[in-house]
Amino acid sequence: MNFAEAETLAERAAAVQAMVEDVPSPCSSVCRMDRLSGFCEGCLRTIPEIAGWSRMEDETRRHVWRAIELRAKAGIWRAPDGTSDTGDRHA
Repeated sequence: MNFAEAETLAERAAAVQAMVEDVPSPCSSVCRMDRLSGFCEGCLRTIPEIAGWSRMEDETRRHVWRAIELRAKAGIWRAPDGTSDTGDRHA
């Protein structure tokens, strides 16, 4: 994920939170977990958020979208030392 993608995801998250029903999944079919942040590189969800999505009520899904928005805006999806967006490190 890069800054532009994170900004777009944050904007989508803000819009989705206003939906009355049928909250869509944030999945972007990237499905790779960043080993440093613990977030999916495509949707910024955690493994428990991804695994539990189908059983969540819409209100809980909105809370997940709010967390995604905050993660995207805060930039916590980035590797702490800026070496890469994926968290890969070379020894």
